[in-house]
Amino acid sequence: MAGLRRIAVIGSTGSIGRQTLEIIRAFPDCFKVTALAAGRNTVLLEEQAREFKPRYLFVQNGSGRPEHGEFISLEEMVSLPEVDIVLMAPAGLAGLKPTWLAAGAGKTIALANKESLVMAGSLIKQKLASSGGRILPVDSEHSAIWQCLKGEGQAVESITLTASGGPFLGYTPSRLAGVTPAQALKHPSWLMGPKVTIDSATLLNKGLEVIEAHHLFDIGYDKIRVLVHPSSLVHSMVEFVDGSIKAHLSYPDMRLPIQYALSYPERWANPSLPRIDWAGLGNLTFEEPDVRSFPCLELAVNAGRQGGTYPAALCGAGEAAVELFLNGEISFPRIAGLIEQVLDEHNSCRNPDLDTIEKAAITARNRAITISRE
Repeated sequence: MAGLRRIAVIGSTGSIGRQTLEIIRAFPDCFKVTALAAGRNTVLLEEQAREFKPRYLFVQNGSGRPEHGEFISLEEMVSLPEVDIVLMAPAGLAGLKPTWLAAGAGKTIALANKESLVMAGSLIKQKLASSGGRILPVDSEHSAIWQCLKGEGQAVESITLTASGGPFLGYTPSRLAGVTPAQALKHPSWLMGPKVTIDSATLLNKGLEVIEAHHLFDIGYDKIRVLVHPSSLVHSMVEFVDGSIKAHLSYPDMRLPIQYALSYPERWANPSLPRIDWAGLGNLTFEEPDVRSFPCLELAVNAGRQGGTYPAALCGAGEAAVELFLNGEISFPRIAGLIEQVLDEHNSCRNPDLDTIEKAAITARNRAITISRE
């Protein structure tokens, strides 16, 4: 194994952050947790700080006196010279600025926050090119594509992202009208945070992943396909110009792509990670997504195609709509309706800077909330 890897975990108290610390815990001689950043869960952050003893901490409200570590700003944390890898796992719009700053600091970014690339993919890639930084994808689908593309050059014909279909696969629009937040949070395959879980149920998450794949792998939207694959064992597929296809399969557990990003370019044995039982597997099935029942997929892909600040408006409206649904203020189908109305009203900027992107996302978020209460 390579030498000690010094890590800052941004979003350490969320689902991805907690699973990242599980991986670090399994390899204590390979990692040093230099910094931890959390939103509002100060109790869990303090528990993590006691265990991993980072030198630096960040919490969103900036309050408290930690027993271990020193509070610094998030801007300082993602640029620390003593950090080798920044694991970026905050949900939604909160990931944009720290990802941008880490890219400018030339960091290796293990990226689990897809919204940052969705909203500002071109700008972040420019930062990475000038700073010498890089992104290692943590999303299972993008990690799968990344691994399938190793050593393949430019011979890609198309890529296929798989979607589990979420808890409401096969539901009609009328049936979806009555589903509850509790039902939507019961994902059949993955352990994820609430926002990503709801985005998965609406297929908005898959649309965001299409945009992210477009930026990560420099591939046109017309060459990216989505198929519903309920067992979530095939994470993505890459078809090459000669008709051959590589598929990446593993048990649906986020610790696998997290570990690969942290151990790259090596693969490490970890007996705590689950394996596929091939003898008891049964059939692998695939089907086209039902965009009539789940229109968020097409809304997202169309926003990506339009570019400018449309993807930022998509993310802002989507974040607000999910919160409204989880709070019981709107129905499940209304999530797509709010996003669509905000995008229809949006006046896009063709070549935005980061401030313009942030403003577009916040404006769209506020507009979605206003519309929901009219």
